[in-house]
Amino acid sequence: MASLDKLLSNASSSLSEHEPEMLGQSRRLAGTLADQLLGMLSQRNGFYALESALHVFPTHSSQHEIGICDWNESTLWRSGYKGLADGCLFFAEDVFGGQFCIKDSKVYTFDPETGSLEYLADDIESWVQMLLSDYEVLTGYPLAHQWQKKNGQLPAGKRLLPKVPFVLGGEFVLDNLYLADAVEGMRFRADIASQIKDLPDGAQIRFNLDS
Repeated sequence: MASLDKLLSNASSSLSEHEPEMLGQSRRLAGTLADQLLGMLSQRNGFYALESALHVFPTHSSQHEIGICDWNESTLWRSGYKGLADGCLFFAEDVFGGQFCIKDSKVYTFDPETGSLEYLADDIESWVQMLLSDYEVLTGYPLAHQWQKKNGQLPAGKRLLPKVPFVLGGEFVLDNLYLADAVEGMRFRADIASQIKDLPDGAQIRFNLDS
């Protein structure tokens, strides 16, 4: 995978010292792409790339990093999506906490504010190729670069969340971003997604953002 070599040339060192492995639920959800995902993680078991705009989860959790198995635990955040996240294996994220996942042996993006899936690629290699060709859009790199130039490197386990959610018209600008815990960010936006999932376009909505 020449594309992967190129991506890894701009990436951190491995986030886990363990040999990568996927068992049980994680392997089942990865389907026919399990070996491809493991192939990528065997070269670098979890990493940050593109100035931390891209975060690929390692297979194993450590003191500072959460692994794929734990990240996909229903009780961590995905149950808050009330079915919208079912059948997905979440393995990476952009700088805003937008998820990359495998479902039905294809790669999708998962919008944390709406719970909607958008097809991206047939396999891991094609996903890497798409990242490299459209990384500014797919990872949020420009804002990641600007934010870190002003505030310093993004800490492990943190993402840049919008103060006004993008789905509510929040802008993709520095003034609308704040540093947030990745897990709390997913839980918060799961609440938004679960509230709007059955509403027609243009409906008047009242958010309860305190739950």
